Amino acid sequence: MSDRTSTASSVTRTGATAAARPQGPEEEPSIGQLVASASRDVSTLIRHEIALAKSEVKVSVKAGGLGIGLFAAAGFVLVLGVIMLSVAIAYFLHMTGMHLAWCFLIVFALYALLAGVLGFVGYRSVRKVRAPERAIHQAQETKRALTNR
Repeated sequence: MSDRTSTASSVTRTGATAAARPQGPEEEPSIGQLVASASRDVSTLIRHEIALAKSEVKVSVKAGGLGIGLFAAAGFVLVLGVIMLSVAIAYFLHMTGMHLAWCFLIVFALYALLAGVLGFVGYRSVRKVRAPERAIHQAQETKRALTNR
């Protein structure tokens, strides 16, 4: 009897339920008890896997958020650098003897020209965008095939 008691207590410590344990030395659990026990175990397993996935996603989101913040900070610093470069170019032009206002106006004109070229190239690229004609045609063929049945 002590073997039976120690076995029952060790089974209870491992988390098994009383319904899954055999009731006596000759009695085995019924199919219903086995199915119920298996479904509880699967449910517990799925809950634990979902909790693990949540914790992994939380860590990934924190790392991703930090990375995005650092990229944004790098972009801001780069914009500040472009501003400083613009001022430096204007002052280099001023060293030639031009009035400072004209130097800044020339730098502005260079940026306006660059923006115009980039806008034109972007416009030409957007004009090349077409609808997915083959996919639309295939969807229409599928629709016709399904409605003709």
